[in-house]
Amino acid sequence: MNEHGTPTTAGAVERTRWGPVVALAMAMLVVSVEMSLAAVTLPVIGAEMGVGPAATAWVLLAYVLPTAALAVPAGRWVDRADLRSVLMVAVTGVGLTSLLAAFAPAFWTLLVARVLQGIAGGLVVAIYMPVVRTSVRAEHRGRALGYIATIMPLGTMAGASLGGLVAGAYGWRPVFLLKIPILLVVLWLGYRTVPGGRGGLPAPDRSLLGEVAILGGAVAALLLAFDRVGGGAVVVVPLAVTALALAVAWSRLPASRPVITLVRRRAYGLPLAALLLMSSVVGLTLFLLPYLVADVLRGTPGTTGVALLFFVGGMAVCSPVSGALADRYRPNVIAVAGGAVTLAGTLSMLTLGPSAGLVDLAWRLALVGAGQGLFNAPNNVALLAAAPSGMTGTAGGVGATVRTLGFTVGPAVTSLAWHLAGGGAGGFRAGVIVLASAQVAGLAVLAAVRAGRRDGEETTTN
Repeated sequence: MNEHGTPTTAGAVERTRWGPVVALAMAMLVVSVEMSLAAVTLPVIGAEMGVGPAATAWVLLAYVLPTAALAVPAGRWVDRADLRSVLMVAVTGVGLTSLLAAFAPAFWTLLVARVLQGIAGGLVVAIYMPVVRTSVRAEHRGRALGYIATIMPLGTMAGASLGGLVAGAYGWRPVFLLKIPILLVVLWLGYRTVPGGRGGLPAPDRSLLGEVAILGGAVAALLLAFDRVGGGAVVVVPLAVTALALAVAWSRLPASRPVITLVRRRAYGLPLAALLLMSSVVGLTLFLLPYLVADVLRGTPGTTGVALLFFVGGMAVCSPVSGALADRYRPNVIAVAGGAVTLAGTLSMLTLGPSAGLVDLAWRLALVGAGQGLFNAPNNVALLAAAPSGMTGTAGGVGATVRTLGFTVGPAVTSLAWHLAGGGAGGFRAGVIVLASAQVAGLAVLAAVRAGRRDGEETTTN
């Protein structure tokens, strides 16, 4: 441990290089903005290509499913590869598939392009933690992760606004080309700053391809089960059973043993569980808030959009602050504070009434966003510190999968609570209570991390 309680590791970085962090932040921005850019084009795509809303939803699912499903195998592969080469291939892949999407002659071609975009995006996510670990000194990691956590939500909101303007003026196809200039900058900056090394781009062996098929199928089936929770048992149960069967099959593969061992380690597994529980808060912004505004407050989608700006603003302001604090104090302490602020903001939603206005929504959402900003960077610092040096990509892949699962579970469980409570104000409060319960559980998990460290538990092994 160093004087701040951060674990030290063999082969520590001698000097922090911020160039790779900037390149990585821009690459992660492109990956995260893909969802908001595509979302605003769905009605236009449906009208031009003659498909309905249920079909156009696959423009989003075709991207997010491979990104999440391949995260763990991609992370294992990245642990053996040259990071600069992976970055160059991944960013080039995002660019080429964006061109394919923009010029897709048919709807099925667009879906293929989105799947390929998701695969390329999964590679970008897989190098997230390895680049930070190899470029940033341990005492600067919080700041690096905080800066990245600040850029991503701001870019996502800006992307949604810009994408909407472009789609309204020129159609949906140019929207997929908006990111090309950023990708060119990432290629240039990444090539100049991310250090090359041994390993190159190893050819995927049979065991890795088998893991991609089995684990990827399990994750995809599980995400689809939660996404289709409103479709009833006929839809959800077969998907859940498929996910369970594939997960059991994966757990028996030799490749699964290091991953399972990592997740079972207290220093990594507990922050991972907290990440899953705290990530479910998106159910508030993606499901509960729009229905509250429309059905209870009788507002417009514009009201929802403006209110969400305060959520993003709270997160953007607090993310770099939390990163700096995590470099000075125990990351878990800052994460606990973030979880507590998130919980306070979520519980404040229970006091909203039919006469609530934009101001009432704004300060509550800003509080929730501030809590998330305080939580994310320190929790990522804890996950990174707990990962053995040879498994940083794997650890990042597991974290990305769990985060995506939380983003899927949150809207699904709040939707279920809303409908079971009969919708309206009662449904909104039921959903808020479900999310608050998850956050209480997350705080309990984080408290267990603190207890383990006080007992002198080792946080990382190399």
